[in-house]
Amino acid sequence: MLMTLNATQRIWAVPAVLGQAAALRDLHALLRGELRPGDCLVYLGNYMGHGQAVVDTVDELLSFRAELKGVQVAHLRGAQEEMWVKLLEIQWAMRPIETFQWMMERGVEATLRAYGGDPDDGPSKFRAGVVVTTRWTTELRENFQDHPGHYEFLHSLASAAPTSDGKLLFVSAGIDPGLPLEKQNDAFWWNAAGFEAMAAPFEDFSFVIRGFDAAHKGRQTGPHTINIDAADTFAGPLQATCFEPDGNVVTSLSP
Repeated sequence: MLMTLNATQRIWAVPAVLGQAAALRDLHALLRGELRPGDCLVYLGNYMGHGQAVVDTVDELLSFRAELKGVQVAHLRGAQEEMWVKLLEIQWAMRPIETFQWMMERGVEATLRAYGGDPDDGPSKFRAGVVVTTRWTTELRENFQDHPGHYEFLHSLASAAPTSDGKLLFVSAGIDPGLPLEKQNDAFWWNAAGFEAMAAPFEDFSFVIRGFDAAHKGRQTGPHTINIDAADTFAGPLQATCFEPDGNVVTSLSP
């Protein structure tokens, strides 16, 4: 699902939060003084994972969205949200133990613990079979749904956000330059190499803008790409960037 952004005003983009609720609250405090009616605010995925305040992070996102008036707000899906969806249905995985370990190594352990799960329980459940694993994932899903709005938030996330004039495309982490926009699927959160290898414009977009770089190389601007992830570790810092509709950077905010 794509979310089209109104390109008549400024666009504020927030990169990966990764469970850093305190930093997000501080950033929101700064944004309150900057956002104008008609602006867009797009979050580029990876709200969950790694950090120790996943639940508080999602609560803060929901709370801030509810208080904004006259601002278009979009939330994209990132790899962390995609993995959490897959974890909640891991009973259907071909190799659940290997899949689970792969996810844990990539930051999902923090999300699992945040919603009442114990990563040490997983492998034994998987070895016991589909029925036992399903009971485990059902309990996790119920714990997740006990937090108001979290389930609905997860399942409303957009895959990417093009601007209405077709000049900018906001993604979580990657893109496959060889596929059309409507067939990108999970390339938006997994194909970082495709983003970094872009040597020509993607379709008619002037820039593809992403919000997460697992290598933590810092903010970078190329001929057709912009990476706004300023974090040098999975713990930040967190920095929002304001764009004009043509892709020019107006300013950035960092708590």
